[in-house]
Amino acid sequence: MEKLVIHGGTSLKGEVSIVGAKNSAIAILPATLLCKGICTLHNVPNIIDVKLSCQILEALGSKITWLSSNSIIIDNRNITCTHAPLDLTRKFRASYYLIGAMLSRCKEIEVGLPGGCNLGARPIDQHIKGFEALGAVSNLSQGKINVRADKLVGTSIYMDVVSVGATINVLLSSVFAEGTTTIDNAAKEPHIVDVANFLNSLGADIRGAGTDLIKINGVKNLKENITYSIVPDQIEAGTYMLAAIATKGDLIIKNCIPEHLDSVTSKILEIGGNVEYLGDSIHVWSNSRPNKTVIKTLPHPGFPTDLQPQMGVILSIANGTSIITESIWDSRFQYTAELNKMGAHITAQGKSAFFEGVESLYGAPVYATDLRAGAALVIAGIVAKGTTEVFNVKHIDRGYESIENKFSSIGAKIKRVTEGE
Repeated sequence: MEKLVIHGGTSLKGEVSIVGAKNSAIAILPATLLCKGICTLHNVPNIIDVKLSCQILEALGSKITWLSSNSIIIDNRNITCTHAPLDLTRKFRASYYLIGAMLSRCKEIEVGLPGGCNLGARPIDQHIKGFEALGAVSNLSQGKINVRADKLVGTSIYMDVVSVGATINVLLSSVFAEGTTTIDNAAKEPHIVDVANFLNSLGADIRGAGTDLIKINGVKNLKENITYSIVPDQIEAGTYMLAAIATKGDLIIKNCIPEHLDSVTSKILEIGGNVEYLGDSIHVWSNSRPNKTVIKTLPHPGFPTDLQPQMGVILSIANGTSIITESIWDSRFQYTAELNKMGAHITAQGKSAFFEGVESLYGAPVYATDLRAGAALVIAGIVAKGTTEVFNVKHIDRGYESIENKFSSIGAKIKRVTEGE
Protein backbone atom coordinates (compact mmCIF):
# COMPACT_ATOMS: atom_id res chain seq x y z
CA MET A 1 0.00 0.00 0.00
CA GLU A 2 1.36 3.40 -0.96
CA LYS A 3 1.46 6.43 1.30
CA LEU A 4 2.70 10.00 1.12
CA VAL A 5 5.32 10.96 3.69
CA ILE A 6 5.54 14.69 4.36
CA HIS A 7 8.06 16.57 6.48
CA GLY A 8 6.20 19.74 7.35
CA GLY A 9 6.94 23.30 8.25
CA THR A 10 7.74 24.65 4.79
CA SER A 11 6.33 27.59 2.82
CA LEU A 12 5.40 26.91 -0.78
CA LYS A 13 7.07 29.20 -3.30
CA GLY A 14 7.43 29.21 -7.08
CA GLU A 15 5.24 28.30 -10.03
CA VAL A 16 2.87 25.39 -10.67
CA SER A 17 0.98 24.62 -13.88
CA ILE A 18 -2.59 23.33 -13.89
CA VAL A 19 -3.73 20.41 -16.08
CA GLY A 20 -7.12 19.83 -17.69
CA ALA A 21 -10.21 19.64 -15.51
CA LYS A 22 -11.01 16.22 -14.08
CA ASN A 23 -14.73 17.00 -14.04
CA SER A 24 -14.63 18.04 -17.70
CA ALA A 25 -12.53 15.10 -18.86
CA ILE A 26 -14.67 12.41 -17.25
CA ALA A 27 -17.73 13.85 -19.01
CA ILE A 28 -16.11 14.63 -22.37
CA LEU A 29 -14.60 11.15 -22.70
CA PRO A 30 -18.05 9.46 -22.80
CA ALA A 31 -19.34 12.41 -24.82
CA THR A 32 -16.96 11.38 -27.61
CA LEU A 33 -19.27 8.40 -28.14
CA LEU A 34 -21.63 10.76 -29.95
CA CYS A 35 -18.94 11.14 -32.60
CA LYS A 36 -18.86 8.17 -34.97
CA GLY A 37 -15.34 9.06 -36.05
CA ILE A 38 -12.14 10.21 -34.35
CA CYS A 39 -11.68 12.69 -31.51
CA THR A 40 -8.29 14.08 -30.49
CA LEU A 41 -8.27 15.50 -26.96
CA HIS A 42 -5.53 17.67 -25.48
CA ASN A 43 -4.93 18.82 -21.89
CA VAL A 44 -6.32 15.54 -20.57
CA PRO A 45 -5.41 14.97 -16.90
CA ASN A 46 -3.44 11.76 -16.41
CA ILE A 47 -5.41 10.50 -13.42
CA ILE A 48 -7.09 7.27 -12.33
CA ASP A 49 -10.65 8.33 -13.22
CA VAL A 50 -9.56 9.19 -16.76
CA LYS A 51 -7.82 5.85 -17.14
CA LEU A 52 -10.93 4.05 -15.90
CA SER A 53 -13.04 6.00 -18.41
CA CYS A 54 -10.70 4.95 -21.21
CA GLN A 55 -10.89 1.29 -20.16
CA ILE A 56 -14.68 1.43 -20.24
CA LEU A 57 -14.70 3.05 -23.69
CA GLU A 58 -12.33 0.34 -24.95
CA ALA A 59 -14.68 -2.33 -23.59
CA LEU A 60 -17.47 -0.77 -25.67
CA GLY A 61 -15.33 -0.86 -28.82
CA SER A 62 -13.34 2.39 -28.80
CA LYS A 63 -9.72 2.40 -29.89
CA ILE A 64 -7.67 4.74 -27.70
CA THR A 65 -4.13 5.89 -28.42
CA TRP A 66 -2.12 8.08 -26.05
CA LEU A 67 -0.08 10.64 -27.99
CA SER A 68 1.54 11.92 -24.79
CA SER A 69 0.77 11.92 -21.08
CA ASN A 70 -1.95 14.53 -21.67
CA SER A 71 -3.19 13.96 -25.25
CA ILE A 72 -5.21 11.07 -26.62
CA ILE A 73 -6.91 9.94 -29.83
CA ILE A 74 -10.28 8.19 -29.49
CA ASP A 75 -11.57 6.23 -32.47
CA ASN A 76 -15.28 5.46 -32.00
CA ARG A 77 -16.01 4.04 -35.46
CA ASN A 78 -16.55 0.51 -34.17
CA ILE A 79 -18.67 0.67 -31.03
CA THR A 80 -19.94 -2.88 -30.72
CA CYS A 81 -21.31 -3.22 -27.19
CA THR A 82 -24.04 -1.57 -25.13
CA HIS A 83 -23.20 -3.28 -21.84
CA ALA A 84 -20.45 -1.45 -19.97
CA PRO A 85 -18.29 -3.61 -17.67
CA LEU A 86 -19.97 -3.53 -14.28
CA ASP A 87 -16.76 -3.89 -12.30
CA LEU A 88 -15.36 -0.72 -13.87
CA THR A 89 -18.48 1.46 -13.90
CA ARG A 90 -19.04 0.77 -10.21
CA LYS A 91 -15.65 2.24 -9.34
CA PHE A 92 -16.40 5.90 -9.94
CA ARG A 93 -19.33 8.24 -9.96
CA ALA A 94 -18.99 9.71 -13.44
CA SER A 95 -19.61 6.38 -15.17
CA TYR A 96 -23.25 7.49 -15.32
CA TYR A 97 -22.35 9.80 -18.24
CA LEU A 98 -22.21 6.66 -20.36
CA ILE A 99 -25.98 6.48 -20.05
CA GLY A 100 -26.68 9.82 -21.72
CA ALA A 101 -24.01 9.30 -24.38
CA MET A 102 -24.99 5.76 -25.34
CA LEU A 103 -28.69 6.56 -25.17
CA SER A 104 -28.01 9.16 -27.86
CA ARG A 105 -25.83 6.89 -29.97
CA CYS A 106 -27.36 3.43 -29.59
CA LYS A 107 -30.68 4.04 -27.80
CA GLU A 108 -29.62 1.54 -25.11
CA ILE A 109 -27.01 1.12 -22.38
CA GLU A 110 -26.48 -0.95 -19.23
CA VAL A 111 -24.04 0.16 -16.53
CA GLY A 112 -23.34 -0.69 -12.91
CA LEU A 113 -24.72 1.79 -10.41
CA PRO A 114 -21.97 4.41 -10.04
CA GLY A 115 -19.57 4.42 -7.11
CA GLY A 116 -16.92 7.00 -6.20
CA CYS A 117 -16.10 8.85 -2.98
CA ASN A 118 -18.29 8.19 0.04
CA LEU A 119 -19.88 11.60 0.45
CA GLY A 120 -23.32 10.48 1.58
CA ALA A 121 -26.46 9.89 -0.47
CA ARG A 122 -25.85 10.67 -4.16
CA PRO A 123 -29.05 9.67 -5.97
CA ILE A 124 -29.43 9.71 -9.75
CA ASP A 125 -33.15 10.37 -9.74
CA GLN A 126 -32.78 13.66 -11.64
CA HIS A 127 -30.82 11.86 -14.37
CA ILE A 128 -33.56 9.25 -14.73
CA LYS A 129 -36.23 11.95 -14.70
CA GLY A 130 -34.48 13.59 -17.65
CA PHE A 131 -34.05 10.37 -19.64
CA GLU A 132 -37.68 9.38 -19.15
CA ALA A 133 -38.92 12.86 -20.06
CA LEU A 134 -37.12 12.43 -23.40
CA GLY A 135 -38.89 9.12 -23.97
CA ALA A 136 -36.55 6.51 -22.48
CA VAL A 137 -37.48 3.64 -20.18
CA SER A 138 -35.18 2.75 -17.28
CA ASN A 139 -34.85 -0.30 -15.06
CA LEU A 140 -32.76 -0.57 -11.89
CA SER A 141 -32.04 -4.04 -10.55
CA GLN A 142 -29.22 -6.09 -9.08
CA GLY A 143 -26.87 -3.14 -8.78
CA LYS A 144 -27.15 -2.03 -12.39
CA ILE A 145 -29.26 0.27 -14.51
CA ASN A 146 -30.56 -0.36 -18.02
CA VAL A 147 -31.92 2.54 -20.07
CA ARG A 148 -33.38 2.24 -23.57
CA ALA A 149 -35.57 4.19 -25.98
CA ASP A 150 -37.20 3.64 -29.36
CA LYS A 151 -36.69 7.35 -30.04
CA LEU A 152 -35.89 10.48 -28.08
CA VAL A 153 -38.08 13.58 -28.38
CA GLY A 154 -37.21 17.04 -27.10
CA THR A 155 -39.12 18.37 -24.11
CA SER A 156 -38.94 20.82 -21.21
CA ILE A 157 -37.19 19.47 -18.13
CA TYR A 158 -37.09 21.20 -14.74
CA MET A 159 -34.38 20.02 -12.36
CA ASP A 160 -35.82 19.72 -8.85
CA VAL A 161 -32.32 20.30 -7.47
CA VAL A 162 -29.29 21.85 -9.13
CA SER A 163 -27.35 18.81 -10.34
CA VAL A 164 -24.15 18.93 -12.39
CA GLY A 165 -24.34 15.27 -13.35
CA ALA A 166 -27.99 15.36 -14.37
CA THR A 167 -27.50 18.56 -16.37
CA ILE A 168 -24.64 17.00 -18.36
CA ASN A 169 -26.49 13.71 -18.84
CA VAL A 170 -29.54 15.48 -20.26
CA LEU A 171 -27.23 17.46 -22.57
CA LEU A 172 -25.73 14.21 -23.85
CA SER A 173 -29.05 12.42 -24.28
CA SER A 174 -30.79 15.29 -26.08
CA VAL A 175 -28.23 16.16 -28.80
CA PHE A 176 -30.01 13.91 -31.35
CA ALA A 177 -33.52 14.21 -29.87
CA GLU A 178 -36.27 15.37 -32.22
CA GLY A 179 -37.10 19.03 -31.67
CA THR A 180 -35.93 21.23 -28.79
CA THR A 181 -35.06 20.32 -25.21
CA THR A 182 -34.83 22.90 -22.44
CA ILE A 183 -33.20 22.35 -19.05
CA ASP A 184 -34.52 24.73 -16.40
CA ASN A 185 -32.68 25.16 -13.08
CA ALA A 186 -29.56 23.79 -14.77
CA ALA A 187 -26.19 23.68 -13.05
CA LYS A 188 -23.72 26.36 -14.21
CA GLU A 189 -20.25 24.94 -13.43
CA PRO A 190 -17.38 25.63 -15.87
CA HIS A 191 -17.17 21.97 -16.87
CA ILE A 192 -20.80 22.07 -18.03
CA VAL A 193 -19.82 24.91 -20.35
CA ASP A 194 -16.80 22.86 -21.45
CA VAL A 195 -18.94 19.82 -22.32
CA ALA A 196 -21.38 22.04 -24.24
CA ASN A 197 -18.48 23.69 -26.11
CA PHE A 198 -17.11 20.26 -27.02
CA LEU A 199 -20.48 19.10 -28.32
CA ASN A 200 -21.02 22.35 -30.23
CA SER A 201 -17.59 21.92 -31.80
CA LEU A 202 -18.86 18.58 -33.06
CA GLY A 203 -21.92 20.26 -34.57
CA ALA A 204 -24.48 20.13 -31.75
CA ASP A 205 -26.76 23.13 -31.16
CA ILE A 206 -26.59 23.93 -27.42
CA ARG A 207 -27.31 27.41 -26.12
CA GLY A 208 -27.21 28.90 -22.64
CA ALA A 209 -24.64 26.64 -20.98
CA GLY A 210 -23.34 28.46 -17.92
CA THR A 211 -26.81 29.87 -17.16
CA ASP A 212 -29.73 28.20 -15.39
CA LEU A 213 -31.65 27.75 -18.66
CA ILE A 214 -30.09 25.62 -21.40
CA LYS A 215 -31.68 24.99 -24.80
CA ILE A 216 -30.67 22.05 -27.02
CA ASN A 217 -31.93 21.94 -30.58
CA GLY A 218 -31.69 18.38 -31.81
CA VAL A 219 -29.46 17.67 -34.82
CA LYS A 220 -29.32 14.74 -37.24
CA ASN A 221 -25.57 14.21 -37.41
CA LEU A 222 -22.28 15.34 -35.91
CA LYS A 223 -18.81 15.75 -37.38
CA GLU A 224 -16.64 12.67 -37.60
CA ASN A 225 -13.33 14.32 -36.77
CA ILE A 226 -12.53 16.87 -34.08
CA THR A 227 -9.60 18.19 -32.03
CA TYR A 228 -10.44 19.74 -28.66
CA SER A 229 -8.54 20.97 -25.60
CA ILE A 230 -10.07 20.48 -22.16
CA VAL A 231 -10.51 23.54 -19.94
CA PRO A 232 -8.05 23.97 -17.01
CA ASP A 233 -9.04 22.42 -13.69
CA GLN A 234 -10.48 25.06 -11.38
CA ILE A 235 -10.37 22.70 -8.39
CA GLU A 236 -6.70 21.86 -8.84
CA ALA A 237 -5.96 25.58 -9.23
CA GLY A 238 -7.99 26.36 -6.11
CA THR A 239 -6.16 23.64 -4.18
CA TYR A 240 -2.81 25.31 -4.84
CA MET A 241 -4.25 28.77 -4.09
CA LEU A 242 -5.36 27.56 -0.67
CA ALA A 243 -2.08 25.69 -0.13
CA ALA A 244 -0.22 28.97 -0.65
CA ILE A 245 -2.31 30.69 2.02
CA ALA A 246 -2.10 27.77 4.48
CA THR A 247 1.71 27.65 4.28
CA LYS A 248 2.27 31.45 4.20
CA GLY A 249 3.68 30.89 0.74
CA ASP A 250 3.98 32.72 -2.55
CA LEU A 251 2.78 30.91 -5.67
CA ILE A 252 2.07 31.71 -9.30
CA ILE A 253 -0.52 29.26 -10.59
CA LYS A 254 -0.30 29.02 -14.37
CA ASN A 255 -2.68 27.76 -17.09
CA CYS A 256 -5.92 28.51 -15.30
CA ILE A 257 -9.00 30.69 -15.74
CA PRO A 258 -8.98 33.09 -12.77
CA GLU A 259 -12.65 34.07 -13.18
CA HIS A 260 -13.66 30.48 -12.42
CA LEU A 261 -12.23 31.02 -8.93
CA ASP A 262 -13.80 34.35 -7.99
CA SER A 263 -15.60 32.87 -4.95
CA VAL A 264 -12.34 31.40 -3.65
CA THR A 265 -10.45 34.62 -4.29
CA SER A 266 -13.10 36.55 -2.36
CA LYS A 267 -12.66 34.34 0.70
CA ILE A 268 -8.86 34.45 0.51
CA LEU A 269 -8.97 38.24 0.52
CA GLU A 270 -11.44 38.19 3.40
CA ILE A 271 -9.11 36.10 5.60
CA GLY A 272 -6.13 38.32 4.88
CA GLY A 273 -4.44 36.67 1.92
CA ASN A 274 -3.42 38.31 -1.33
CA VAL A 275 -4.51 37.44 -4.87
CA GLU A 276 -3.59 38.98 -8.21
CA TYR A 277 -4.99 37.89 -11.57
CA LEU A 278 -2.36 37.79 -14.33
CA GLY A 279 -4.13 36.80 -17.54
CA ASP A 280 -4.18 32.99 -17.46
CA SER A 281 -2.25 32.87 -14.17
CA ILE A 282 -3.01 33.71 -10.54
CA HIS A 283 -0.49 35.08 -8.04
CA VAL A 284 -1.37 34.10 -4.45
CA TRP A 285 0.64 34.93 -1.35
CA SER A 286 0.40 35.44 2.39
CA ASN A 287 2.78 36.27 5.23
CA SER A 288 0.43 36.29 8.19
CA ARG A 289 -1.91 34.03 10.10
CA PRO A 290 -5.31 33.83 8.38
CA ASN A 291 -8.38 35.45 9.89
CA LYS A 292 -11.57 33.63 10.82
CA THR A 293 -14.53 33.53 8.41
CA VAL A 294 -17.89 31.93 7.68
CA ILE A 295 -18.39 29.85 4.53
CA LYS A 296 -21.32 28.05 2.94
CA THR A 297 -20.71 25.79 -0.02
CA LEU A 298 -23.02 26.37 -2.96
CA PRO A 299 -23.35 25.39 -6.62
CA HIS A 300 -21.28 27.53 -9.00
CA PRO A 301 -20.65 30.45 -8.82
CA GLY A 302 -20.73 29.92 -5.04
CA PHE A 303 -17.89 28.49 -2.97
CA PRO A 304 -17.16 24.97 -4.34
CA THR A 305 -17.76 21.95 -2.15
CA ASP A 306 -14.67 20.39 -3.75
CA LEU A 307 -12.50 23.09 -2.11
CA GLN A 308 -14.19 22.97 1.28
CA PRO A 309 -11.72 20.51 2.94
CA GLN A 310 -8.71 22.47 1.67
CA MET A 311 -10.20 25.67 3.12
CA GLY A 312 -10.88 23.72 6.31
CA VAL A 313 -7.12 23.26 6.79
CA ILE A 314 -6.66 27.06 6.67
CA LEU A 315 -9.47 27.66 9.14
CA SER A 316 -8.05 25.06 11.52
CA ILE A 317 -5.03 27.37 12.01
CA ALA A 318 -6.86 30.70 11.65
CA ASN A 319 -7.14 33.38 14.29
CA GLY A 320 -10.54 32.80 15.92
CA THR A 321 -13.47 30.46 15.37
CA SER A 322 -14.78 29.84 11.86
CA ILE A 323 -17.85 28.03 10.58
CA ILE A 324 -18.31 26.04 7.38
CA THR A 325 -21.80 24.98 6.32
CA GLU A 326 -21.85 22.21 3.72
CA SER A 327 -24.96 22.36 1.54
CA ILE A 328 -23.98 19.82 -1.16
CA TRP A 329 -22.73 16.53 0.36
CA ASP A 330 -23.78 15.05 3.72
CA SER A 331 -20.47 13.34 4.57
CA ARG A 332 -17.96 15.96 3.40
CA PHE A 333 -16.69 16.58 6.96
CA GLN A 334 -15.08 13.16 7.43
CA TYR A 335 -11.66 14.79 7.02
CA THR A 336 -12.13 16.85 10.20
CA ALA A 337 -11.52 13.79 12.39
CA GLU A 338 -8.16 13.35 10.65
CA LEU A 339 -7.23 17.01 11.15
CA ASN A 340 -8.09 16.65 14.84
CA LYS A 341 -5.47 13.88 15.03
CA MET A 342 -3.01 16.58 13.97
CA GLY A 343 -4.01 18.94 16.77
CA ALA A 344 -6.91 20.81 15.18
CA HIS A 345 -9.98 21.70 17.27
CA ILE A 346 -12.91 21.03 14.95
CA THR A 347 -16.44 20.06 15.91
CA ALA A 348 -18.63 18.76 13.08
CA GLN A 349 -22.37 18.68 13.69
CA GLY A 350 -24.69 17.77 10.84
CA LYS A 351 -24.18 20.15 7.96
CA SER A 352 -21.87 22.52 9.87
CA ALA A 353 -18.37 22.36 11.29
CA PHE A 354 -16.85 24.75 13.82
CA PHE A 355 -13.13 25.44 13.52
CA GLU A 356 -11.47 26.81 16.66
CA GLY A 357 -8.18 27.95 15.22
CA VAL A 358 -4.95 26.62 16.77
CA GLU A 359 -1.43 27.99 16.51
CA SER A 360 0.06 24.87 14.92
CA LEU A 361 -0.73 21.44 13.51
CA TYR A 362 1.49 18.45 14.27
CA GLY A 363 2.43 15.52 12.07
CA ALA A 364 0.46 12.29 12.44
CA PRO A 365 -0.63 9.24 10.42
CA VAL A 366 -3.90 10.20 8.67
CA TYR A 367 -6.23 8.58 6.15
CA ALA A 368 -7.75 10.16 3.06
CA THR A 369 -11.48 9.45 3.22
CA ASP A 370 -12.15 10.85 -0.26
CA LEU A 371 -10.43 12.69 -3.10
CA ARG A 372 -10.58 16.27 -1.80
CA ALA A 373 -10.04 15.21 1.81
CA GLY A 374 -6.80 13.63 0.62
CA ALA A 375 -5.63 16.89 -0.95
CA ALA A 376 -6.50 18.72 2.27
CA LEU A 377 -4.45 16.30 4.35
CA VAL A 378 -1.46 16.80 2.06
CA ILE A 379 -1.70 20.56 2.66
CA ALA A 380 -2.07 19.94 6.39
CA GLY A 381 1.05 17.78 6.35
CA ILE A 382 3.02 20.57 4.65
CA VAL A 383 1.79 23.05 7.30
CA ALA A 384 2.33 20.76 10.29
CA LYS A 385 5.37 20.47 12.50
CA GLY A 386 7.02 17.08 12.19
CA THR A 387 6.20 14.17 9.88
CA THR A 388 2.80 13.27 8.45
CA GLU A 389 1.91 10.03 6.69
CA VAL A 390 -1.11 10.18 4.39
CA PHE A 391 -2.66 6.79 3.62
CA ASN A 392 -5.33 5.80 1.05
CA VAL A 393 -3.41 7.68 -1.65
CA LYS A 394 -5.59 5.99 -4.29
CA HIS A 395 -8.30 8.55 -3.49
CA ILE A 396 -5.93 11.44 -4.28
CA ASP A 397 -4.75 9.82 -7.52
CA ARG A 398 -8.34 9.82 -8.78
CA GLY A 399 -8.21 13.58 -9.29
CA TYR A 400 -4.66 14.94 -8.96
CA GLU A 401 -1.89 14.21 -11.42
CA SER A 402 1.46 13.47 -9.71
CA ILE A 403 0.51 15.47 -6.63
CA GLU A 404 3.78 14.71 -4.83
CA ASN A 405 5.87 15.89 -7.78
CA LYS A 406 3.98 19.16 -8.11
CA PHE A 407 4.20 19.94 -4.43
CA SER A 408 7.90 18.98 -4.39
CA SER A 409 8.55 21.42 -7.24
CA ILE A 410 7.31 24.32 -5.10
CA GLY A 411 9.16 23.44 -1.93
CA ALA A 412 7.23 20.72 -0.12
CA LYS A 413 9.22 17.89 1.45
CA ILE A 414 7.01 15.07 0.23
CA LYS A 415 7.58 11.65 -1.27
CA ARG A 416 5.51 8.62 -2.20
CA VAL A 417 6.61 5.36 -0.63
CA THR A 418 5.29 1.82 -0.48
CA GLU A 419 4.28 0.80 3.03
CA GLY A 420 7.15 -1.18 4.55
CA GLU A 421 9.90 0.74 2.80
